[in-house]
Amino acid sequence: MADTNYDVIVLGSGPGGYVAAIRCAQLGLKTAIVERELLGGICLNWGCIPTKALLRSAEILHYAQHAKDYGLKIAGAIEADLEAVVKRSRGVAKQLNQGVTHLMKKNKIAVHMGEGTLTGPTSLTVKGEKGEEKLTAKHVIVATGARARDLPFAPADGKRVWTYRHAMTPKEMPKKLLVIGSGAIGIEFASFYNDMGVDVTVVEMLDRVVPVEDKDVSAFLEKSLTKQGMTIMTGAGVEDLKVTAKGVKAKIKDSKGKVSETEFSHCITAIGIVPNTENVGLEKLADMDRGFIQIDDYGRTKSKGLWAIGDCTPGPWLAHKASHEGVTTAEAIAKELGNKDVHPHPLDRANIPGCTYCHPQIASVGLTEAKAKEAGHEVKAGTFPFIGNGKAIALGEADGFVKTVFDAKTGELLGAHMVGAEVTEMIQGFVVGKTLETTEAELMQTIFPHPTISESMHESVLASYGRALHI
Repeated sequence: MADTNYDVIVLGSGPGGYVAAIRCAQLGLKTAIVERELLGGICLNWGCIPTKALLRSAEILHYAQHAKDYGLKIAGAIEADLEAVVKRSRGVAKQLNQGVTHLMKKNKIAVHMGEGTLTGPTSLTVKGEKGEEKLTAKHVIVATGARARDLPFAPADGKRVWTYRHAMTPKEMPKKLLVIGSGAIGIEFASFYNDMGVDVTVVEMLDRVVPVEDKDVSAFLEKSLTKQGMTIMTGAGVEDLKVTAKGVKAKIKDSKGKVSETEFSHCITAIGIVPNTENVGLEKLADMDRGFIQIDDYGRTKSKGLWAIGDCTPGPWLAHKASHEGVTTAEAIAKELGNKDVHPHPLDRANIPGCTYCHPQIASVGLTEAKAKEAGHEVKAGTFPFIGNGKAIALGEADGFVKTVFDAKTGELLGAHMVGAEVTEMIQGFVVGKTLETTEAELMQTIFPHPTISESMHESVLASYGRALHI
């Protein structure tokens, strides 16, 4: 009979759950993980990672089509082999899934495959291949994640109306694609399919694309995507969507209130997420708000021994936030179980970076200029364009900018916002700076290597104080 009693059981094996399990195991706790589908959860198997593989294929295609800009000739037609592109992406996902399987073995974490349901704060049943198992623990971490929200009048059918999941393994290339929602997921798929040669229209309810970003970034991205051939409709809404034999008919109300009907071959809905918190047994055990589990700064719910992390808790709904919470919660549990050497720190939401892998890329951390002013800060903000950066020009990637926002009185770095090549890798410099509570003085004194695009980060800090050198 397999052992069914643990120190910690983690329900869900996404980037929150599996990282929490590893940290628990590192701290000497007897740990199990329960997963109903694939180890690694949505992020590794159907989300963050395989989408980046798709976007990489689109990026290479884009470069090949613009080879002459770099003095190169490519003989013959360059075209996308959709089946091969999808196959590569699935291969990447499989490799990472196997990686998580290996990490579970290495850390001696028991894996129970099946549907887990809580029977109390620290007990659950798992219905899986082995029938029904009853598991108990001193602590349980709920990391059940979230799923795509459906349009009420047009639920995804996988044929014509897609969620991100269908959009990743398309059976056919869309001819004319409607993307509803311009958050990270919507914009990434719009960018992918546009680069692959599809006629793409994006409809966003709010007055600008990527609405959580700084408005200068939104404006730059909209201009760039429009130049790339996309149709961008902001302040607009899809009022009705009818699936036909050949595609979808959408009634779209534009920003002026005019309604028109347009036909598309396919539609992707990217209008937010719904937490996977139904039918888990949480009803009496945790306080909920719109389905999200309410927790304290360390992941505790109202029931002793029951914790929650990641996308089933309040946002931002990002994989790296879930992983960070996983570590914090694991350490808080170890501390409760008598470990005096761990010192968990609550999550600082001001230091969570956001990255969107469209073309051009977007990355940001902290407050936008508008939000900083709303919060009562007197601000100093500066922008440096990539056109003033030697490396960006040499790469043929001179479109983009870095913007930094400081508190005028204290010099504290409040936020950083970037759009352009490689910014998703560069943002981490500002994240480290913010975590170390940097001011403009340290950043100005920091020597940035030349030639790199990261020099534009330095210049944007200088620009905030009227000291930019290359503009």
